[in-house]
Amino acid sequence: MNAYSNHIAFWMDGKKVEIDFNKDTQWRPTTTVLNYLRSLSHHKGTKEGCAEGDCGACTVVVAEPDEAGHMQYKAIDSCLVFLPMIHGKHLVSVENVGSSDNMHPVQQAMVDCDGSQCGYCTPGFIMSMFSLYKSAQIPDREEILDALTGNLCRCTGYRPIVEAAAKSCLGNSKDHFSPQESEVAGALTAIQNSGNIEIKTGENTYFRPTSLTDALNLRSQHPSALLVCGGTDVGLMVTKKKIQLPLVLDLSGIPDLRAHAETPLGLRLGATLSLEKVKLLSKGRLPALNDMLAVFGSRQIREQATLGGNLANASPIGDTPPVLIALNASIELQSLAGTRVMKVTEFITGYRTTALHPDELITAVIIPPTPAQVTVKSYKISKRKDLDISTVSGCFWIELDSKDLVKDIGLVYGGMAAMTKRARMAEDFLRGKPWTRDQVEAAMDHVEAEFTPISDARSGKEGRRIMARNLLLKFWADTNLPLHV
Repeated sequence: MNAYSNHIAFWMDGKKVEIDFNKDTQWRPTTTVLNYLRSLSHHKGTKEGCAEGDCGACTVVVAEPDEAGHMQYKAIDSCLVFLPMIHGKHLVSVENVGSSDNMHPVQQAMVDCDGSQCGYCTPGFIMSMFSLYKSAQIPDREEILDALTGNLCRCTGYRPIVEAAAKSCLGNSKDHFSPQESEVAGALTAIQNSGNIEIKTGENTYFRPTSLTDALNLRSQHPSALLVCGGTDVGLMVTKKKIQLPLVLDLSGIPDLRAHAETPLGLRLGATLSLEKVKLLSKGRLPALNDMLAVFGSRQIREQATLGGNLANASPIGDTPPVLIALNASIELQSLAGTRVMKVTEFITGYRTTALHPDELITAVIIPPTPAQVTVKSYKISKRKDLDISTVSGCFWIELDSKDLVKDIGLVYGGMAAMTKRARMAEDFLRGKPWTRDQVEAAMDHVEAEFTPISDARSGKEGRRIMARNLLLKFWADTNLPLHV
């Protein structure tokens, strides 16, 4: 096992910043980046609005070099990110965006378009726009709206802010950061290659290994450690519930777990690959997955949240399990004893419980190719389109024979039971029958009989039953019309 260090390092304000947790005792490894910045006299622009990743007032940008050494910038919610997670990255807050001589183009555009009134949310919007600017793309309106979805404004409305983004993000990523990017990339690479992190304070022990082998060793030695990577769910335990996390194993520093590749078995996605990256990889290739991720949180959340984390959470309203089950995906689990692979449908065993052994880590998700004759569609019902948790979700697939009879079908629902669950009775009823509205409406009764949903803050149980029925009817409409023109 590689040596461990008790300090972290990152780039900020044009220089390398180091935090030694033995000496800098005001910080814990679970201190959020937001609280760290707010403690600095010259970084008060980053605001706390909700402390749960919903408002975007705390948005910052982190950058790190890709395999080619080019800096990649992404906006994140600093309220959900622990300090060790920015080890080896360039942290950019709103104070850094402009130079001492000039405002940045995104800042100037906000002024020109009258995009700010009270100003509380403005730093977060600036950071989301800055990330979009540095992508070197000319975004269309849909892309701009997606980039700004995670930022809430109560004053101006969004039209002038969208106009400011369109005016400034013109595909030219050059700014005052550009001349130093090569130097910064080299410095960050050296930090990332400096080894593992082990931070011990009075109440916390925090491990951040840099190799899968070291992670598996730590997992074997500390099976009770809380596994984190993006922290978008775990962060709330600290910011909202004020829980001290005594033992944490952070997997965010392991490059092997972020890898992706086409294999003979299908698309292999590393467990800690961000959901934003998965969304990009699924575009045009896995439309049902892409559609679901398009309404998953915000871009700031997706840049941190991971595929493995969403599965390990095993929430009955998790967005990815219904899609992955419908796509016949498998999950790869690894321990020091070896590797095993199982279907996602077998991995989730109950309410927030899985088949993961105490010494195992999720290493990858494998999605096989969808046969050409199979149609897959995903759906999500929530109180609002963006930044909301599912009330009921579904991912359905169907294969028809030459006579338009249902050869096979899968109806996977989220939010209708203690875990993601298939509507087996409705599937059995539909197989071998014509794919017609009459048959589907009859099958809707079987969907209702299959589930006993609960009432909660998102919906009553009767509402959920109606939603589940209607999703099946929507699936019929979406699949029937293209097939019978």
